[in-house]
Amino acid sequence: MRLRDALMLLSALCVAAEPVLAQPGAVPPHAAAASASRDAWTEADETYVPQDQDERGLWMEMEKVERELKTSPLVIRDAALNAYVKSVLCKLIGPARCAPVRLYIIRTSEFNATMAPNGMLEVYSGLLLRTRNEAQLAAVLGHEYTHYAKRHSLKLFRDVRSKSASLMWFQMVVGGLLAGLLILPSIFKHSREMEQEADVGGLALMAAAGYDTREAARIWEQLRAEMDATALARKVKSKKDKDGGMFADHPPSAERVKYLTDAAVAQPGTPGVNGQDALAANLGGWWGAFADDQIKQNDFGASDYLITSLGKQGWTDWLHFARGELYRRHGAEGDFDKAVGFYGEGIAAGASLPDLWRGRGLTLLKLGRTDEGRADLKEYLKRAPGAPDGAMIAMMAGG
Repeated sequence: MRLRDALMLLSALCVAAEPVLAQPGAVPPHAAAASASRDAWTEADETYVPQDQDERGLWMEMEKVERELKTSPLVIRDAALNAYVKSVLCKLIGPARCAPVRLYIIRTSEFNATMAPNGMLEVYSGLLLRTRNEAQLAAVLGHEYTHYAKRHSLKLFRDVRSKSASLMWFQMVVGGLLAGLLILPSIFKHSREMEQEADVGGLALMAAAGYDTREAARIWEQLRAEMDATALARKVKSKKDKDGGMFADHPPSAERVKYLTDAAVAQPGTPGVNGQDALAANLGGWWGAFADDQIKQNDFGASDYLITSLGKQGWTDWLHFARGELYRRHGAEGDFDKAVGFYGEGIAAGASLPDLWRGRGLTLLKLGRTDEGRADLKEYLKRAPGAPDGAMIAMMAGG
């Protein structure tokens, strides 16, 4: 659940005394026969239907979003990648609960995932870039499934509606901003409690699936280190311990590391089983694109941290290239020389990625080392004869 979702709900609810999200005629034909209560941990989710007007309304809103997602150019439709990510979810929750989930992998550098109350799961490519192994991906997917299984969206909606009714009454007595400031913190506190429940619930699913549950806390340790790297490069104070004040809808990252570490001691899963090789094999073809998306965010510190951290697990052609590209595009004093070295490390390691020669050639030209640069560009054209930028590079290479 994102903070903006809660704010959107609050805004909508504050303009009407009796907000209605669904029309009476929208009731699914078999909804009346469904049980009035639901335990998503014990029932097969493919048989579940929304139970009341509130829940039907939320489903209808999410179905509108899903219709737009189906045609969005941001959705990655690589069948193999989608099958792999969903297979990790299925390991956590079993085939019956997994079958009705609709997965959408969104190409954006943001670290995020979300699961809607109607079973629509969004996973951002920035999350895939930042997970070091399959266990870490499982921790996030388990977190999102717990939100779904516990119907947190519905609970938060009802909490917002209840408090917005109080807010409307209080505005008549006290008025304006003060009323909102007094009501909103309790809404976000409720959201933070749900986030912790989802964290711990996801870890329990990891343990049952046989993953090393220590990886759940490591995700947040990595994100904290990334924030430090951003701050260091920008020469500002790190935001890793900033919780957003009274409007924060997620627990502080340090707090998450602590309670997830404690939970992993109680439910260790299978120590050492993290699926690092499986993640690398299934995401290998996308590393370059995801790294390029990250570099374009103009966050040099975070990008350098991510690339070098992944490199510690094993430098690949694409990681060597991404590191060279980062420094070439950054272009600070000494960066071009460093970029030439990083491209060269990949080439010396036996890499076959043609872009390494292209990147090094362009950088050498920037440094005024024309003959070396042109030689690299010619090598690039030789290794990538059908390159879309072939005509331009040929001109730069001197024919």
